[in-house]
Amino acid sequence: MSRCGEPEPESSPDGRPHRVLRTEVRAARRRLTGRVRKTPVFHTSVDGPDGPVPVTLKLEFLQHGGTFKVRGALNALLAAGDGAEHVVVASAGNAGIAVALAAAQLDKTCTVVVPESAPHTKVAAMWAHGAEVLWHGTTYAQAQARAVTLADERGAAHLHAYDMPDVVAGAGVIGLELEEQVRGRPPVLAAVGGGGLIAGLGAALGRRRQIVGIESEHLPALSAALAAGKPVDVRESSGVSEPQCETRVGDIALDIARRHRMPVLAVADDAVAAAREYLWREFRVVVELEGAAALAAVQSGVYRPDQGVRPIVVLCGANTELPVV
Repeated sequence: MSRCGEPEPESSPDGRPHRVLRTEVRAARRRLTGRVRKTPVFHTSVDGPDGPVPVTLKLEFLQHGGTFKVRGALNALLAAGDGAEHVVVASAGNAGIAVALAAAQLDKTCTVVVPESAPHTKVAAMWAHGAEVLWHGTTYAQAQARAVTLADERGAAHLHAYDMPDVVAGAGVIGLELEEQVRGRPPVLAAVGGGGLIAGLGAALGRRRQIVGIESEHLPALSAALAAGKPVDVRESSGVSEPQCETRVGDIALDIARRHRMPVLAVADDAVAAAREYLWREFRVVVELEGAAALAAVQSGVYRPDQGVRPIVVLCGANTELPVV
């Protein structure tokens, strides 16, 4: 975390991204003990293109604040110590909720800079946890630039939503939980977004288990970065019912994806919407679109597990405006 506008320590002296190690994930687990939920897993079968597909659902949407990002936010603030009394973050949704909740838990103040497209439901959740919310710009990148400047102006700490070692290490605790909860070494499917979740899983599990990144066809941030050899901005399609704030994958996530040769699969928007509706219809589970992306890959046939393999599907977020009737 940076103070007074100083660059965050995300790169090594040679300019390469900080390599988040399993030891850092273990340290995060020690910090987070008693502060976050060890979310359960659910062994079941879901409808696939050719019949039932056995899966293990990691119910991370049950995490405090309805998002896995609370793990990284809390770990980053705890690692920073008592010096960071005020924290600023840019977010269009879950990261803002997570940092607001973490700051409140640690008796710190929090400001979230959001773009104009931020969903009202998520902004309301930030307010509910005591955050100051400021609107700036129409994109996440514009909000992020303002957050850095604002932290400098206020002498506050700046926390990056997903491309920060302590944030990634916190998310990686999910991987350590899965090692304890699921026998064998089945593959783990998780949504990409900005890359914090898949990076954390990769840091925790290394090549012990295959991590498969799932991204929407309308926002292929990791695929574009892998093709370009560096993070690049991708333009989000118009008409998406739940805008995603991350149009650029983080350096840490890209580094881990490249080193681990992580498969990345794209799913269609209608498949993601169908998966979310299926979760509600069959299990009375409500998740946001990104939270259903990994399941959509299984149900649409984009990802087909080998015979006898029960993949783990991470359901990662529950903050949505989906009406329940």
